Amino acid sequence: MLWVKALHIIAMVCWFAGIFYLPRLFVYHAACEDQTGRERFKIMERKLYRGITTPSMIATVVLGLWLISYNVQGYMSQGWLHAKLLLVVLLIGYHFYCGHLVKVFRDDRNTRSHVFYRWFNEVPVLILVAVVILASVKPF
Repeated sequence: MLWVKALHIIAMVCWFAGIFYLPRLFVYHAACEDQTGRERFKIMERKLYRGITTPSMIATVVLGLWLISYNVQGYMSQGWLHAKLLLVVLLIGYHFYCGHLVKVFRDDRNTRSHVFYRWFNEVPVLILVAVVILASVKPF
């Protein structure tokens, strides 16, 4: 179980690295004024989303479910896990919305400013703080 837990944490760190950096790329992409730069951002966004962030998300979810499977009844009776799972579902939604934005930028259909993406970039930080506190402190 400790190996699965370690791998789960590693996958989660990789997922969050991607989920933090991808919206930051959106900030720079939205502010970019030259075509060469925009094409470069399209490649970076696609590779980050498909090559790192999505595989890390899948690994995090699979390993997390594996951890729960060790004691389903025990874990599912704890309120902190319900809250954590809700936040994970919200983060998965955020992840897929980022995938949608990758396509929006790819097709040159972005209408939002870099300021929007600066705020958008803060959402996963709040989720990370809450998830770590829930998983570490187990407040309820």
